[in-house]
Amino acid sequence: MSSDPASPDPASPDPASPDPASPPPAPTDPRTGLPVVAMVGGGQLARMTHQAAIALGQSLRVLSTGPDESAALVAADVRIGDHRDLDALRAVADGATVLTFDHEHVPTEHLRTLAAEGVRVAPGPDALVHAQDKLVLRRALAAAGEPQPAWAEVETLQGITDLAESVGWPVVVKTPRGGYDGRGVFVVGAAEEAAGLLEAHGRLLVEERVPLVRELAVLVARSPFGQVAVWPVVETVQRDGINTEVLAPAPDLDEDTATAAQELAVRVADRVGVVGVMAVELFQTPDGVLVNELAMRPHNSGHWTIEGARTSQFEQHLRAVLDYPLGSTAMAAPAVVMANVLGGRASEPGWDGPGLDERVHHLMAHWPDVKLHWYGKGQRPGRKLGHVTALGEDLAEVRARAVAAARYLADGVVDPAFAFPEEH
Repeated sequence: MSSDPASPDPASPDPASPDPASPPPAPTDPRTGLPVVAMVGGGQLARMTHQAAIALGQSLRVLSTGPDESAALVAADVRIGDHRDLDALRAVADGATVLTFDHEHVPTEHLRTLAAEGVRVAPGPDALVHAQDKLVLRRALAAAGEPQPAWAEVETLQGITDLAESVGWPVVVKTPRGGYDGRGVFVVGAAEEAAGLLEAHGRLLVEERVPLVRELAVLVARSPFGQVAVWPVVETVQRDGINTEVLAPAPDLDEDTATAAQELAVRVADRVGVVGVMAVELFQTPDGVLVNELAMRPHNSGHWTIEGARTSQFEQHLRAVLDYPLGSTAMAAPAVVMANVLGGRASEPGWDGPGLDERVHHLMAHWPDVKLHWYGKGQRPGRKLGHVTALGEDLAEVRARAVAAARYLADGVVDPAFAFPEEH
């Protein structure tokens, strides 16, 4: 399947044609004449979206919970407020062309209110709820006949047992809302192990534990006009529920399976009506791929696209929510690897090794072609502090460079294959 953007049906109306019944033009920045994109959330996704916005003549407006969040440190137009506060959402959307997100934790009812008040929300609440609520997603996939693990919505321990008796123990128990990076996901070998979760949440999603070969992801962008663009399928390497590496393209994935995964992602994007970038997280099993979860925003599985694709996920998200024509998703090199920098030994109290600036210096000296993205966060063990990206011809060699560079930043440990010389 081609990774270049697909144009909408040529028989469709020209979106540029005047329509006397259409709403008035969206507001623009009077200083530049260009649209204003407001993003809810001040994390690293907003920070990298802001960087992409600059090249498009914009400075992203950000709703941040505090002045020290990643995007708030670099964006010029920062509004301080809580994403659960409707008035804060109204304030950041006021005068903006479109409101979008760096996370999915905004109350759905607030987004419906904003949309009813005339705010352009992308993705809209009817789409975003599929990423916010895992039960809504499971029902939609079932209605569409798309592949997914066997599942059940349960309110009792007996409900968990009933599914387990049909698919086998252990089963995976998920809280319907609020989970990410492995949070809210539990593997249980007996129904009683989920008693506390049922008491806390009332309803749970229970799924079969599928025979997993590996985890894959497909990133797709969709515009309001229906244009879509999809990047190559990637492998996401997970440790303790956290994505640590992304390998692009997914190694040893046959062409038929890759095409089927891309087509699945496009169908899901159309089905839920997403506008913007959406990540489709997949389980690869011996029998094919199954949909795990969705993320309707730029996603960790797409950070490699900043250097590794002709159009990054962040630029593409802006293009999509503004209904600009989408950019090419072709890869910039045969192999691209992104490695997350998670807080390690160098983030622990009492660390007496090289400081961050010295580690960055060494990284640039020894891996001059490895690109570093630092998120400006306070350091603590296990926290996503940044990522590195390496490109090249051979996946194994590219992966070794990316992982070694990330490990050095996190732990101050030099891989023996990349021994540092005495002087730089």
